[in-house]
Amino acid sequence: MKEYKNFLKTVAGNEGGKCRYPTRLDTYGCGCAHDCRYCYAKSLLQFRGLWHPEDPHVANLGRIERKIAALPRGTVVRMGGMTDCLQPCEERYRVTYETIRLLNRYQVHYLLVTKSDLIASDKYVAILDPALAHIQITVTSTDDDLSCRYETACPPTRRIAAIEKLEAEGFDVQLRLSPFLPDYVDFGRLSQVRCHKILVEFLRVNSWIKGWFTGLDVSKYTHTEHGYAHLPLKEKIRLLDRVSGFRDISVCEDCTEAYAYWKKYVNANALDCCNLRF
Repeated sequence: MKEYKNFLKTVAGNEGGKCRYPTRLDTYGCGCAHDCRYCYAKSLLQFRGLWHPEDPHVANLGRIERKIAALPRGTVVRMGGMTDCLQPCEERYRVTYETIRLLNRYQVHYLLVTKSDLIASDKYVAILDPALAHIQITVTSTDDDLSCRYETACPPTRRIAAIEKLEAEGFDVQLRLSPFLPDYVDFGRLSQVRCHKILVEFLRVNSWIKGWFTGLDVSKYTHTEHGYAHLPLKEKIRLLDRVSGFRDISVCEDCTEAYAYWKKYVNANALDCCNLRF
């Protein structure tokens, strides 16, 4: 087991300027067992020899506690920015579990982003503080068989069940449709998910992702910005109109024009695209 030392980061640049919660804490790094074909983190690290999905590096809890203790008051920590904080190795190392307990102790709000239903297991629900915990469970397809062709996380049906369980128990939970792959989504099934909030994030494509995600038609990704190819805003608006059944809809966005549009016309909270409950 190698130690992951760069576990806490405040994101700067375009993403940091648009994101209300730029403080990222990754309990595991340099690899994620889910190894999704569309993963932008993988596209940034693999060619540098820093991506090891079979053996992710593990952050040290003592170091994590010292960093948490020094966080400015009011910080919201996002967990799962570069790798999934509840990927399979969590059941062995339990670093995320212990980090949640530390965040509770220091009264720090935390946003957990995951493709795992482990977060809804009784063991984890027991330690989640409803006043501090915010959970986004990522779904990219409503089809279990299709999903397993490009990601090795637990099946979407289990993720949706986890969302509905956490919603029923009163937690601040969202379905995170990220990346939004419209050809892979049954919109009727999506509209039936028993959850009040959805966050949509459109796919961004670079040459690495094009090579890995060979079954995806990227011909419509004609807008280029910040080193990625994106769908044009008009096409994004058309596709978002197909998402229904949720009380609150928000969009997480990189592109400047689209970011301004969602903020003004769509997002449930114009000041916070994550629409967290405080």
